[in-house]
Amino acid sequence: MAHELVIRGGQIVDGTGKPAFRGDVGIDDGVITAVGTVDGKGRREIDAEGMTVSPGFVDIHTHLDAQIGWDPDCLPVGWHGVTTALLGNCGVTFAPCKPQDRGLLAGMMETVEDIPRDAILNGLPWDWEDYGGYLDSIDRLNPGINVCGLVGHSALRFYVMGERAVEEQATEAERRTMARLVAESIDRGAMGFSTNRFAAHKLPDGRAIPGTFAEHGELVEIAKAVAPRGALMQAVGADFEVLRAMTDLGGSRVLFSYNTGPGGSDGRERRQALEAFCVGRDVTGLAQVRSSGLVFGLQSGLPIANRGATWSRVRAMPFAERLAAIRDEGLRAVLVEEAKQHGFPRILGASVEKVYYMGNGVTPDYAAGESMQLIAMAAKAGEHWSETFLRITLETQGRALFTLRMFNPDMDGLAHLISSPNCLPGLGDAGAHVSQVMDAGWSTFILSHWVRETGLYTLEEGVRRMTSAPARVLALADRGVLAPGKRADINVFDAARIGELQPEIAHDFPGGAPHYVQRAVGYKATLVNGKVKLLDGELTGERAGRVLRHASRTAAAH
Repeated sequence: MAHELVIRGGQIVDGTGKPAFRGDVGIDDGVITAVGTVDGKGRREIDAEGMTVSPGFVDIHTHLDAQIGWDPDCLPVGWHGVTTALLGNCGVTFAPCKPQDRGLLAGMMETVEDIPRDAILNGLPWDWEDYGGYLDSIDRLNPGINVCGLVGHSALRFYVMGERAVEEQATEAERRTMARLVAESIDRGAMGFSTNRFAAHKLPDGRAIPGTFAEHGELVEIAKAVAPRGALMQAVGADFEVLRAMTDLGGSRVLFSYNTGPGGSDGRERRQALEAFCVGRDVTGLAQVRSSGLVFGLQSGLPIANRGATWSRVRAMPFAERLAAIRDEGLRAVLVEEAKQHGFPRILGASVEKVYYMGNGVTPDYAAGESMQLIAMAAKAGEHWSETFLRITLETQGRALFTLRMFNPDMDGLAHLISSPNCLPGLGDAGAHVSQVMDAGWSTFILSHWVRETGLYTLEEGVRRMTSAPARVLALADRGVLAPGKRADINVFDAARIGELQPEIAHDFPGGAPHYVQRAVGYKATLVNGKVKLLDGELTGERAGRVLRHASRTAAAH
């Protein structure tokens, strides 16, 4: 039999965690039809000799809800082996939505996730009201990867309660209405429901987003609609009491965000607490894969731009003018004095002591030690930290980037946490904080750092945690494993070479808004539903992604 496509002679890591083996993969009509030895030539073949062949990666925390409107390839995750992405995280979505609330939801997404409001309003068709209509609209965009979504608490509350949604508790009737709408959303394809208890997430006017302080009873009512459908409750910023209400009273499966604390040394304790809580419950924690936070440099944000007049003036210039400006010795002296006067702003508990240089290599040094700490580099050179920042910036022609480690500052503590069977590595936040953060290469970092460099995971286990494990969380029975009958979402990569490239600022969002992009090396091919989306690091133009819809267990009853 001649297969439509054969991936030939690779090391097959099938996503189950089982030992790798050498073999071929046959693909026909978007489905894997053979794994092992495939006789005969395929009508098209990919030579995987010396490469690893794995399922496509499943990203269960993205904010591509808007970006997919003008970037159906969903970059940069499309460069990093992701073939399925979950939208609608953190309780912020664009549906359900009454026409008069479009600007409100777009503004909320801007302040919570740093996605420009105007880009959202101009980049999406806004031809829906309910969540099923939103999924239909996304389907018509012909996405380059598979996407699925959660219906968000904030949009739901606005839809049901209007302005009262922000600061008031829902009535019993409103709770029932919300639960009914969530049930209808799941029956139309939503993978479940998301809520957000993170008080730092605000509306444009500074108030907490709707649902932040909702009574547990509201979440229980919604969970009781979610659970019978086999769908998912997702929570961000929730404590174990909130999760307990969802699981024990609502009977639901739960996904929640879970990192080490600001000090980073509590990874063991957090792991123990998570594993104790998970006994008898279907609960999955999701953690970032590295020390994470703001990324800044001359090409993007500046250290004290909102507090120093000269820093602010420089920030307002185009990049070429910024670089020309800081070449002036007198101007640099003024910038240093302003930095000494105002200091580095403390952000979510992190200060200048948590700033690290990402290096001048092709690959950013995300795990840099004390020698790459900005204040340590300054002390060694006998400089103020701002002088060091400016000097390195000039030496790199303005391309130097620094990261403020706001989350998981201790990588050893993080290693303890993400080695737990109840905690998956992920939380790349693709599509969010686009001018501030770049963690969308999380999958590549797992393969380069946690598999190849540290050995925290074997290759087989690392792949499992990015494929079949998150597919199980989303109840995607036909993806995440290389086996006959499964959908042909597949990666072919060089495990010895794979890595992230340095982030760069682009200006190709609607309206020219700036955002970080980050490419990768080491990916030979990425297939989505049997079509080659990426070949030798470049997009092919194929867009075979689908909107994946939850198969509600009770849909037949409606």
